[in-house]
Amino acid sequence: MSAAEQAEAASKDQHSRGARVGCGETACAMYVADPDASQPSGQAGCSAYGAPLVGAPTPLGPTYMAEQGITNFSVYSSTAKAVSLVLFTEDGLAAGAPAHEVPLDGTINRTGDAWHIALPDLDPSLLYGYRLEGPHEQTLPSMTAEEGSGGHESGDDSPEAPPVILAPGHRYNTAAVVLDPYAKAVVGRRRFGELGPAVTSSAAQSAGVSPTWAQSAGAIPTGEAFDWQGDQPLRLPQEDLVIYEMHVRGFSHTSPSAKAPGTYAGITENLAYLKSLGVNAIELLPVHEFNEMEYYGPIPGTDEYRYNFWGYSTVNFFAPMARYSQAAAQGQGGQAVVNEFKTMVREAHKAGIEVILDVVFNHSAEGNENGPTVSFRGLDNRVYYMLAPQGQYYNFSGCGNTLNCNHPVVQDMIIASLRYWVTEMHVDGFRFDLASIMTRAHSLWQPSAPSPAAGHAADTATQNGSTPPTWPDVSGSHEPGWMENGAGVATGTPLTRPPLIEAISEDPILRGTKLIAEAWDCGPLTQVGAFPHYGGRWAEWNGKFRDTVRTFIKGTEGPWAAAFASAMSGSPDIYSATQAPDDDWWGTNGGRDWRGGREPRHSVNFITAHDGFPLADLVAYNDKHNEANGEDNRDGEQHNLTWNCGEEGPSTNWRVTSLRSRQVRNLSAALLLAHGVPMFVMGDEYGHSKGGNNNTYCHDSPLNWLDWGEATSSDNAFARFFRNLIALRRRRKEFRAGTYAEGGIQWHGVHVGQPDFSEGSRLVAWSLGSPDGGLYIAFNSSHRPLVVDLPDWHGRRWQLLADSAKKAPFDFIIEDDALDAAGAAQARKDATVWTEVGAYPLLPYSCVVLESFTEDQLLQQEEERPGSTGWDFTHLKT
Repeated sequence: MSAAEQAEAASKDQHSRGARVGCGETACAMYVADPDASQPSGQAGCSAYGAPLVGAPTPLGPTYMAEQGITNFSVYSSTAKAVSLVLFTEDGLAAGAPAHEVPLDGTINRTGDAWHIALPDLDPSLLYGYRLEGPHEQTLPSMTAEEGSGGHESGDDSPEAPPVILAPGHRYNTAAVVLDPYAKAVVGRRRFGELGPAVTSSAAQSAGVSPTWAQSAGAIPTGEAFDWQGDQPLRLPQEDLVIYEMHVRGFSHTSPSAKAPGTYAGITENLAYLKSLGVNAIELLPVHEFNEMEYYGPIPGTDEYRYNFWGYSTVNFFAPMARYSQAAAQGQGGQAVVNEFKTMVREAHKAGIEVILDVVFNHSAEGNENGPTVSFRGLDNRVYYMLAPQGQYYNFSGCGNTLNCNHPVVQDMIIASLRYWVTEMHVDGFRFDLASIMTRAHSLWQPSAPSPAAGHAADTATQNGSTPPTWPDVSGSHEPGWMENGAGVATGTPLTRPPLIEAISEDPILRGTKLIAEAWDCGPLTQVGAFPHYGGRWAEWNGKFRDTVRTFIKGTEGPWAAAFASAMSGSPDIYSATQAPDDDWWGTNGGRDWRGGREPRHSVNFITAHDGFPLADLVAYNDKHNEANGEDNRDGEQHNLTWNCGEEGPSTNWRVTSLRSRQVRNLSAALLLAHGVPMFVMGDEYGHSKGGNNNTYCHDSPLNWLDWGEATSSDNAFARFFRNLIALRRRRKEFRAGTYAEGGIQWHGVHVGQPDFSEGSRLVAWSLGSPDGGLYIAFNSSHRPLVVDLPDWHGRRWQLLADSAKKAPFDFIIEDDALDAAGAAQARKDATVWTEVGAYPLLPYSCVVLESFTEDQLLQQEEERPGSTGWDFTHLKT
């Protein structure tokens, strides 16, 4: 049979199957509808389970029905020809030797595209996966035009036709046992960083891909109840949050008080630290099951090995990362891993701390066509991934593939996952990594005519003449057509009203959860300020806040005083203004309907995050130094907006170190005193350095571990300043405005009420509150000192609280172990030399915070203060 005849036969076979099941992979009409789950299925039972039953198509995943003693399994696959349920013992899993394999009857055990079976009295110690048979993409050699038409071979000058691709986009592999996307616990390797068994050509049927990609399987549900002890969602007002971005393993890995370092239990054991810090929300870097050995290998030029430490490469969206648990390391079952995570959440809630998960619904660990078949690819590659007509993977994630988020089946999986983590695991919210991918049109496998439909033209038209981003063209030749979403919109097109985002926003189960979008992707598509928020349901990581604060604090020339003022007031130009800047393609086109309508609480302010420089390195390095990653310093962000204060890296020059101390305090004050929701990365609270490495994704080392010696040291002056800023924010409501109307900001310059937002200005000052009580804050990012006038509020006096230019402990005037009552009183008294005359000096690159009090309040404070010096305040009276 010629290549052309094979292609035609494959097409006919595809058409035949489509006619039988309906229309494509979303069809649901089959020979059997609504089978009785309790009827015998015909397969034989064994010592591990009773005679199989037909089972039920819903819900997808494994379900234990305690009253009947039955475990139901249901998995989605639209184009598989055969499916088997594969059962392992744990020893058999490591050896690649299934204990049992139960073939599903394509007529009895299938309803629509759901394959299902139920096993009575199933041994709960077993593990499970699926083996599927179906078409696999194959590229045949190219043909000349005459060969393609059945003619004889011609000369060398005959035109060459494109290669013939059979079953494009299909990736079924009968050699692989794939993981159920709906498994609630995953068992495989038990300790973080350990290799799996060696895999050779003579290995048993299912031993994984390699030692770094060992076989894993789902745990059998047991129906075991967890004692939540009355736990309920905290539902803290969003504007009151102080978010701590943290890594499960890195947080407690070196903690002296952790009996289970680097685990969920390790977090539970150290909640007292988080509570003392003053944070009330933790944002966990990915805890969905992932493979930390994905990149494993020696790092060139070092004695270290490369890991996927951060975890942004999901294997399963329901199961907590098993090797973050003490239970897995101790050999306990999947339910024990789940319970360890639940215990962490329950105890965090008792401490008044919400738990937010960083979730990665934009791609999976399977990568492109060269990646391993672990789960989604082997179940239904055309459905789970965004593909071009010839089966190529769209790569809007920058990680090899793109999850087909707005496909109905994938959308249902994502919603089910979010609901599960809220209802079963009690988490309080989610931060969506590269959330803009979730707004893109999906691919539906029905390549259409070469010309786009009218709907596509309308959806992508520009309204103001701005140039749209260029989406990657991975489709090669557009024959036999371009890929679209079934409604005439080209795959990958940003949608004004994306079905998935709407479904999440309006879902009744998710109604009370925090939703935070990282509103960009690698397309590139940027939606900051215009992410589809559905009435303010979504907050956003405010990347513009980060860039503005970094730029202003280091004294860069330009229009940064005005931009800094906006950032400090909750970014109303981004979240309140309905008109987007002309250079904002999304905001002036598809996203224009989503501009405005939000408040300061929708701006998640950050200056640092897990990727990029930590706070201490922002003031110590002009350039990234990622040589330890083994990529010749090519990796990592190039645009960092940093200033080393005069010397690159560690310095003993007191002028440099003094300036750095001021700058790191200025950055912290800008973050924690701004309207909006502050978030900072683990380690910033004590000045953790990564030695100039701004991309430490691959290091399981002190670069990414919390330094508990520094974090808890009473000698760390910056840690004291940082903690007191958090305490001030939580004590004074003025910093936590829920709406722009509540902001109460009055702008000042050198003189009261006369702000200078010109491009030459390096001073931004403002007061919060009213003459009945409030605060004064000022930032001087100039290399010159300034003296500013203070507001004259009748009957009130200004008292110095913080000055980043002063040496510790006088940088924050509050009585504690570092500054006794007498010392604090003297520091306040010294400041009255200026405040008595209604002024205060700002040294170069410094910030100040003052509070206003009545004379009676000041006298009362002094009387109530332990060890009072008896300072006479009468000289302040007019």
